Amino acid sequence: MKIATKSLQLLILFFTLGGIGGSLATAGDEWALVTKPRVWSFPKDFGAHPEYRTEWWYFTGNLTDLSGARYGYQLTFFRQGIRQKLSNPANAWDIRDLYLAHFAITDVTRNRFHSVDRLSRGGPGLAGASLDGMDVWLLNWSARMKGSIIYLEARDSGMELNLQLTPRKPPILHGQNGYSQKGPASGQASYYASLTGLKTQGTLKSNSSGTPIEVQGTSWFDQEFGSNQLTQDQKGWDWFSLHLADGRDLMIYFLRLKDGSVEPSSSGTLVAPDGTSRHLKLSDLTVSVLDHWKSPRSKREYPSRWRIQIPSAQIELTVTPLIADQELTTEGSTGVTYWEGAVVGQGISEGREVSCEGYVELTGYAGSLGGLF
Repeated sequence: MKIATKSLQLLILFFTLGGIGGSLATAGDEWALVTKPRVWSFPKDFGAHPEYRTEWWYFTGNLTDLSGARYGYQLTFFRQGIRQKLSNPANAWDIRDLYLAHFAITDVTRNRFHSVDRLSRGGPGLAGASLDGMDVWLLNWSARMKGSIIYLEARDSGMELNLQLTPRKPPILHGQNGYSQKGPASGQASYYASLTGLKTQGTLKSNSSGTPIEVQGTSWFDQEFGSNQLTQDQKGWDWFSLHLADGRDLMIYFLRLKDGSVEPSSSGTLVAPDGTSRHLKLSDLTVSVLDHWKSPRSKREYPSRWRIQIPSAQIELTVTPLIADQELTTEGSTGVTYWEGAVVGQGISEGREVSCEGYVELTGYAGSLGGLF
């Protein structure tokens, strides 16, 4: 379903005012705020948390086929709350949440990047997310956990994904027991958990590959939910998820302010091979931009090569995109243009040479975040 729009806010206004059922949200529809650490319960907490306005389930992965050719993928589901209470809960057409999703494949050998996005109301049966564990879908795109294995499926515009993801480490809680501060005020935070080292196998088809290809590799899963994460002076973020060949996993995010500085609450997490994790403060991290790439579509410039230094962890990496053009233009859903792509790197970890692979996300370089966060 492709809906040409540049503003998620206009869609929300249309649906909320009764464009398709329902009535305007009232003062009683206030969303829960993230103000303190929570008690987690997995696998249930991989499900939806509808008391919070915004939630997403984020999958990225680095894959190879039997010949050694490289691929990357992204499959992301967003739930955006419109109002807390429905005037007629029995009416399947009454809207409480919108669901949005992004799907992309990077075909490194052919130097091709393909992406597609979609949006839907929750009912009747078009999209949704279970409260009891990971089961989120939007039409024929889905992420479902059965036992300990996550099954991803997506098909659209000549692209296909059918993957099985098996955790090799326990869930990781970022920040303070999953309480991830995003700004200085109370409530400017999210609850943030990940599965960082998912063994991945299955099939993939890009627009340029023609037929499904057997692939294997490693994936990363992020889940965040909250209601008021960002402040008015925050422009966007740079996010890194990296798998080091020595078994360590690294997540870093920098929230960029409109004055060119970095939000002090920006941070990271270092995950050891045994699954134990360590919080990294902004003062622990140095990320230097070594190169830039200008998009031929948005005409905006993005960072395109980085040096990451974490002296306290004896890490120094140089990270580079597998292909330069991995920009998504999501006019069919969030209305946000951003760069999200597969990367590789080389460097030093605990005194030894190490390679790495993973994903980088860059938002706010090509316009606004569309009111989603």
